[in-house]
Amino acid sequence: MKRLKSKLLAMDPNPTTYQDIYEGGMTVHYSNGYPTAETVYENTYYASPETIPFPNGFRVERTHKLALDKPTVTIIIPAENILTETRGNTKQMKRLKHYLLQTENNTSTYQEMAEHLTGISASTACADYCLRAFKPYVDELNTALYNRSRPDKENGKYYLHSPGGEVLARNTAYFALCPQKDYENGRGNNVYFLDDGLPHPPKMCLCITMQVQLPARKIRKTIQMLCRDLPEAVENFIMNFDAAGLNTALALAEKQAAIRSWLKNSECCAFIANGSILPRQKNTDLPLEEAIPFQSVPADEIEVSGIRGMGIRRGVTVITGGGYSGKSTLLNAISAGIYNHTAGDGRELVLTDDTAVTISAEDGRSVKNVNISPFIKWIPGGNPMDFSTEHASGSTSQAANIVEAVGYGTHLLLIDEDKSATNFMIRDKMMKELIEKEPITPFTDRVNELYRQCGVSTILVIGGSGEYLSAADKIYRMDDFMIHDATEVSKEICRRHGVTNKYPAPVDWTCHRSLLSEGFTSYPGDSGTEKLEISDMGFILIGNERVDIRMLHNIVSSEQLTALGFMLRYLEVTNNSLKIDMEARIDELYQKLEAEGLDSVYSGFFTTCQRIMELPRKAELIAVLNRMRHIKFTRDF
Repeated sequence: MKRLKSKLLAMDPNPTTYQDIYEGGMTVHYSNGYPTAETVYENTYYASPETIPFPNGFRVERTHKLALDKPTVTIIIPAENILTETRGNTKQMKRLKHYLLQTENNTSTYQEMAEHLTGISASTACADYCLRAFKPYVDELNTALYNRSRPDKENGKYYLHSPGGEVLARNTAYFALCPQKDYENGRGNNVYFLDDGLPHPPKMCLCITMQVQLPARKIRKTIQMLCRDLPEAVENFIMNFDAAGLNTALALAEKQAAIRSWLKNSECCAFIANGSILPRQKNTDLPLEEAIPFQSVPADEIEVSGIRGMGIRRGVTVITGGGYSGKSTLLNAISAGIYNHTAGDGRELVLTDDTAVTISAEDGRSVKNVNISPFIKWIPGGNPMDFSTEHASGSTSQAANIVEAVGYGTHLLLIDEDKSATNFMIRDKMMKELIEKEPITPFTDRVNELYRQCGVSTILVIGGSGEYLSAADKIYRMDDFMIHDATEVSKEICRRHGVTNKYPAPVDWTCHRSLLSEGFTSYPGDSGTEKLEISDMGFILIGNERVDIRMLHNIVSSEQLTALGFMLRYLEVTNNSLKIDMEARIDELYQKLEAEGLDSVYSGFFTTCQRIMELPRKAELIAVLNRMRHIKFTRDF
């Protein structure tokens, strides 16, 4: 950090002069065969402690034009500083190191590594663990800076992302190939190129990104924060690194990957390990203390990768029970299982088909050119096979949500009757007899067809209607957060009441449409300036759009919402087609993110948007796009 310190010492205390540390200009002196010296701009600074094998880098970037005193700092730690031979030799650690170094030798991104792993990669689990493990060191730095009588702009502060229980790809902790330091520091901004005849290829590094609030008009304290305290904290983190903890996290990730691989090829769509803690503490996502651990019903207890638990089979599954019995808690845990969770979350071994989508009614949403005819036979003045509206009802919105989810590849629908439109979900035989002219085909009449014809299973929470008992393949009853198999008793009740299933004729579930470029833009009206804002209330404001995503239940963090905004903006500004193959474009975007990271879609131009992002699924990106009001589709018949 010698070069950074010299730059700061030369500065005026005025925060606007921090621009020089972002540009990182340095005078490089070469040896024979090269120009005597040249100016190079490099904003990565290095600390070279003697206690670790390789120097750590600190990349200092301007967050945006209104935050010149709040830079984004990426800590670059060569993987070998953490994954050394003395830090554990478990098979998980060896496998991770093998893949990282293999990728490094091939001088490509860790995309190649991920291709060898099932489900979530070990690198993501490792980066997640390291981010959480580094947090106490940052908290200690902030404790030393804190003065309650002064604001952060005067005290200075380090801002490190505190993730929830999910293990996600993030721009705050990831592995990437980074250049090695290939020079020696001289005085001031002078550096001397290492002409040692040795290659200096990029190294695989752990990158931890944070923001630092620099203290106003206190250059000495700024120097202490950036050039002494932060590098020392990083060195202490490395020297005291808990290899055993990482090995435990990697072992858990390996089990999760094995169970997910099993799910893809089994008759089950979800797995809940015995001993899981499903209830959450009030107003938090933390496990409820003294909660009753989950225990499988005997008939469905299985063992997967050495873990015993309950497998929920594909088909139609009903979870029922009285009020406050735990049925919605169970469904919420199954929904959370689309992502891996950290040890201690309670749901770390609750794993669900990762294409699952939580469905609800969504009054007022925009629907464009969707074939809702499986559920709506006719619409006054409209065509249910090509349905569009700016303000969908509860039933038409839920119909569109299901058809769209089937269209983008879900294999599992998760539905709670409390969040559904009643007239969409059921219509008992007495109402069918009374109302002859009814345009709505209730979901109960299509739920089996979805599985038989489309391979889409459904898990429903039902507490007020017995209509689904005869349609279900499996029925579970929750009593005081304990699960029981109620299939046989439910079927007996159906037989006793003479319930028979009469299903309508099968229908075509496909929805052939293409997005047009008209209206698909981040430029509002005729403005020459883009607009992108992410609202804490659950809206993405982009161009002329105000996209309401409050009913997209599988978005688990505000950081995912921020990523969705930037990803949508990237799709818009890079589009050059009049008719867009959105599926292909989204696949290309995710390949780019895997190769280059989430920061590849970030732009500091949008000063109200946060810097931190977590990767959402493709399903959520498509769902956001489907809720835009100013876009247009064309039907492909």
